[in-house]
Amino acid sequence: VQLQASGGGLVQTGGSLRLSCTASGSKFSVNANYMAWHRQAPGNQREWVAGLTPGGSPDYAESVKGRFTISRDNGKRTIYLQMNNLKPEDTGVYFCRGTRGTVFYYGQETQVTVSS
Repeated sequence: VQLQASGGGLVQTGGSLRLSCTASGSKFSVNANYMAWHRQAPGNQREWVAGLTPGGSPDYAESVKGRFTISRDNGKRTIYLQMNNLKPEDTGVYFCRGTRGTVFYYGQETQVTVSS
């Protein structure tokens, strides 16, 4: 299973970005497994940002509620993270993670930089 992430970049405060994470290999379905986005800011620990259950229920960290939206396209085996009203504290490397049973699958990191 491979998770290919994309969509990061440099944006000004208040701007938007959309991250994508596409699964390939080994019949991994984004709608059959728990999918999540995590991030790590410089000097900080990794933190969970948003998650999506197989049933389609999203959940968000308090710091991003109302600004970020996690979604998926089952046919494209892709999850998304729409990030609006970005703040400098959203800066960091973002990565997706899929959970199948007790196994975690990690996508590569994508850098998000929000300038003030």
